[in-house]
Amino acid sequence: MAGDALLRYAVVAAAALLIGAAVALAAAPLPGSDADREALFLVSTIDALLQGVYDGSVSFDELAGHGDLGIGCGDRLDGELVGVDGEWYLVRTDGRAYPTAGSAATPFAAATFFDPDMTVTIDEPMNLTALSGYLETVFPSRNLFYAIRLDGTFPQVVTRSVPIQEKPYPRLADVTANQTVFVFENVTGTAVGFWTPALAKGVNVPGYHLHFITGDRTGGGHLLDMTVAKGSVQLDATANLTMVLPPGGDFWTVDLSGNLSDDLEQVEK
Repeated sequence: MAGDALLRYAVVAAAALLIGAAVALAAAPLPGSDADREALFLVSTIDALLQGVYDGSVSFDELAGHGDLGIGCGDRLDGELVGVDGEWYLVRTDGRAYPTAGSAATPFAAATFFDPDMTVTIDEPMNLTALSGYLETVFPSRNLFYAIRLDGTFPQVVTRSVPIQEKPYPRLADVTANQTVFVFENVTGTAVGFWTPALAKGVNVPGYHLHFITGDRTGGGHLLDMTVAKGSVQLDATANLTMVLPPGGDFWTVDLSGNLSDDLEQVEK
């Protein structure tokens, strides 16, 4: 009898997983569709990444099918991912940007098809703090996602990347304690990324999360600080979220119930 009960439980559990997968597939917008163009496509969650879930689960080809602008990281944290104009790059610990595509996978990424709704002109020098505060004054709502693209000339940009990791994976805060920092001076370039509302805490980085790439697409990284002399910021307000969770591995057992705000602040700063 115990064996029969276990068998029935296994069948029911398997059926539930299949039904859940079917519902998720049916609900997800098709890549490149009108619905998909107005959605933020998110791979995994920031809280999972903070706790060392670094194995890639979505290929770069699949990610590119859901957006032409985005950010993220490489498999096992192998580089900072930057997507701009439909081209995707990984900035590794040598500071160089490497074009990426194909079956290589990302453990965490955010992408969207960039259709800007508003443009803000920058005609006087601003640092990252001042620019961030100013942009929030023009948001029509603080409860939406915003894709961001900043093109300009920069007296200085400070970025970082982290080295590829091996199991057992450390927490992300421990990895970034040994990050490689790059300083770019008097460059043109593009910062891309997202502003995420507080309602998505734990899913994505609340507030700004930006990556940078130089105008010649040869260098960049996770944006830590900058001064922009002049340029323009385009904003794409996005009300929809499509999230794809890893189909197995460390994600299935990681505890996502805690508050990781302190870890996130250390990682982002």
